[in-house]
Amino acid sequence: MDLTLRDVVAELEGLYPSQTAQSWDRVGLVTGDPDQPVRRIHFALDPTLAVIEEARDLGADLLVTHHPLLLRGVHSLATTTAKGASVTNLIVGDIALYCAHTSADIAETGVCEALAAACGLGELTTLSVEEGQPLGRVGTLPEPTTLAAFAQSLYAALPQAPMGLRVSGPAVAEVSRIAVLGGSGDSLFDAVRASGADVYVTADLRHHPALEAREEGRGGPPYLIDAGHWASESVWLPWAERALLAALGERASRVDTYISTLRTDPWDFTVGATGPKEQP
Repeated sequence: MDLTLRDVVAELEGLYPSQTAQSWDRVGLVTGDPDQPVRRIHFALDPTLAVIEEARDLGADLLVTHHPLLLRGVHSLATTTAKGASVTNLIVGDIALYCAHTSADIAETGVCEALAAACGLGELTTLSVEEGQPLGRVGTLPEPTTLAAFAQSLYAALPQAPMGLRVSGPAVAEVSRIAVLGGSGDSLFDAVRASGADVYVTADLRHHPALEAREEGRGGPPYLIDAGHWASESVWLPWAERALLAALGERASRVDTYISTLRTDPWDFTVGATGPKEQP
């Protein structure tokens, strides 16, 4: 007997409950008939046109993404493919769409836990509590290292993106306590300072908040690593796949799963990037 969308969504909601999402967010089942069969599940960070077409080409019945389709409103739905099909038409029909955004950021099998694992952290604690939910993680490295060495190891552990990592701090600084928040994180600088972290790994750091954070540190910690939005969150996709299959138990044999191979980072190349400076 095939699994139904209702069956799979029930397990996804158990892993990433919609009620735990931030109040401004749009998560859960976006489209799909709860009674439709699900034989192939496609995981991706963003529900872009290319990802949707990839899922359709691979015969997916369900597309599970981190980022919502409608977070910025309905205006983007006017976008069309070369074939003239709208985003709505591409999704509705035989592909269902489920989104776990901030509900996945806070989960035990979520984005922040996956990013902490990519950093090699242990002894994890919560970075901040937002709307009653544990957002971000703070942990320790197995042994102290330099900021440059840590950045290099993190770069090797993350999906490769053209922008690489942006690092603020002396390359030779010793670091051991790391705070992480996948995706946009410059709203939590106060929590990072309170945590005593040597390094804050996040993404989308804007000039003024980052500069003010470094000024407050007087050149010392917390040092900053902007790992890029796509790279810092894409580490979650294998975690989501494993968590869902584990939740399905014996029923997992009834479905195939696939993680998108498409890079949905919007940047394509850099010009003039510099390497780490060795002076303290």
